[in-house]
This record gives sequence, structure tokens and C-alpha cells, in this order.
Amino acid sequence: MSLPEVRKKIDAIDDQLLRLFKERADLVHEVGVIKKAEGTAIYAPEREEQVLRGLVEKNQTLGGRLPEKAVRAIYREIMSASLALEKDLTIAFLGPEATYTHQAARSKFGASVNYAAQTNIADVFDRVARGQADYGVVPIENSTEGAVNHTLDVFMESDLRICAQILLKIENNLMARCAREEIQKVYSHPQVFGQCRNWLRNHLKGVDLIEVSSTTRAAEMAANDPHAGALAGRMAAEVYKLEILDSSIQDSPNNTTRFLVIGHSASPPTGNDRTSLMFCVQDKPGALFAALEPFNRLKISMSKIESRPSKRKVWEYFFFADVDGHASDPHLQEAISDLEKDCSFVKILGTYPKPPSA
Repeated sequence: MSLPEVRKKIDAIDDQLLRLFKERADLVHEVGVIKKAEGTAIYAPEREEQVLRGLVEKNQTLGGRLPEKAVRAIYREIMSASLALEKDLTIAFLGPEATYTHQAARSKFGASVNYAAQTNIADVFDRVARGQADYGVVPIENSTEGAVNHTLDVFMESDLRICAQILLKIENNLMARCAREEIQKVYSHPQVFGQCRNWLRNHLKGVDLIEVSSTTRAAEMAANDPHAGALAGRMAAEVYKLEILDSSIQDSPNNTTRFLVIGHSASPPTGNDRTSLMFCVQDKPGALFAALEPFNRLKISMSKIESRPSKRKVWEYFFFADVDGHASDPHLQEAISDLEKDCSFVKILGTYPKPPSA
């Protein structure tokens, strides 16, 4: 088959795709009308993940050439456009633009919805709580540097719920408008410096490391300083027209940050879910051991536990835990019921689908 013949076939397939996209958009509009009449949420993370998993499986069954990541990316944008048809959706995120949180939000909601950058994590929660944004995206932990304590602290006072999560593989890059040997200072977020500690020690020894509020702010400052560099993501380099001098310099090749999507309600069960809890144990010997015992007895996997000062009473701590299962599962309900017997406070922060690996 000649090249013109192949291209003609591709054009014919594109025509078919456009007709099918139109039919899909018409059906999405009907879904929006039904949801509005029923008063249900426009965004359904449990349905989204079920659809994506099903498409990936069908692609594998058909022997498709596209890898899973590509299939998800294509349908992410189709779903994003569909969400925009159903409602003028706004997503608040920890800004400014081009931060890793912005990238995580875009990877989840696509390019067709509205994004509202916030100056801090509390503002993301506040924007969603007041109904000025439909959902928010905030960082919760990094695989190298651990928990984002500010996010944990805000959950203590918030009534919002976790409805989805995002895993984003973090690739930190050294960028500047000068050569590496001309760099006298490097700007970045404290966590990013921690993620690149060994690389910096080996390649930029003696250079001043200056902490700033975000990787985007770092790129902005480097763009205005002829002898400065920044550690940030590729999106920041594109926005501020910086040259990437060294790419993917993080010490761990599996450096991943976990982000949470917050909203007003949790997600229905999908069969592959996670539940986040917050609790405060009673002030008595063995209280934490007793609180965790039901999860061991019922063979419920706990993938994370963090403690934070309650800020209400000296030496009082809240514990944050992630466990496998949906909050509606009978065995998890039993464990939470037993947990309440040994705690002065228990709160379900959210229950949501597990994400695919980053």
C-alpha cells in the first residue's frame, strides 16, 4: 500500500471518529441533564476509573499498539471535554501555574475544565468549601520526603472529603538561562532540594540553595537572574522559557508524589478502594496498640499512618491512616466501630478508588 493510500485510510478513520465523538457528546449532554434533575455530582471518580480500566483491558484484548499510559491520556481528554459539556467545572489547586500540583490536576481532569491557582493549601480547601470551585487538588505525601504536614493539619478542621487520588512521577530538572558552570545560586521548594540532595552535592557543590514557596516561583526567579538556576518540572521551563541543563536529577528513580482530590462527598465502591481515617486515641497506656488491633484481627491492610499535634491540647496527637477497602465494606465498618471504642475522636476523611501506578 502506498503512502497516499495509507493517509486516505487514516483520513476516513478520522471522519468516523468525529462522527462517533459527536454521538458521544450528545449522550454526555443527556447524562448531564439526568444528573442535574437528580441532583447528583457531575464528576464520578468511581465511574471514571471503571471506564478507564475497562478500556485498557479491551485495548490489550484487541492487541492494540497503544500502551496503557497512552490509552488513559487519550480518554482523559475525551472525559475532560465531556465534563466541560455537563458543567462549567472549576478545579482549585495549590499554585501558581506549572507547579507539580497543577500538573497532577491536569493529569486527572484534562485541559477542558477551568483551573484556579491558590496561594496555599488552606485556600484550596476554602475555595471548594465555599462552592467557588467544584473540586480541589492538594499534595499529601512524597515517596522520598514523606507527608505534607500542612494538608494533614487543614483536614483537622475541614468537612470536605477525599474523593480521588493522583500519583504523579516527579522528575526534577535543573534549568537556567546560563551554562551550569555559571550558576551561583539555585532556587526551589524545600522538598525538591531534599529529593535531589545527593545530585546537588555531587554536581553543584558550593552553590547557594535558596528555598522558595514553589517550583514555579523558583523558575520565575531564575528567569530574571542571569546567574541562577531552578529545580522544577518541564512545564515551568516551558512557561518561563528556561533551558533544561540536566533532566530527571532526583536521587530516587521512583520519586512519586501523591495528591488528593477533595470535594463534598466520597465515592461509591469500585471493588478496589482505599479509605483515609483521622483519629485521636485516649490518653492511656496501650491506647494506640488497642486502636490498631481490629485492623490486624480483620486482616485489613494499613498502607500509611502519620501523627500530627492536635494543637488543642499539649501532647495530644491526631493520627492519619490509609487502609484498604471502602468505608461501606462490612469488615471495615466493624474495624472502625471497634476503633471508636478506643479513641476520643474518629473521622472518615474519604473513601475513593485506588489509582493506577504512576
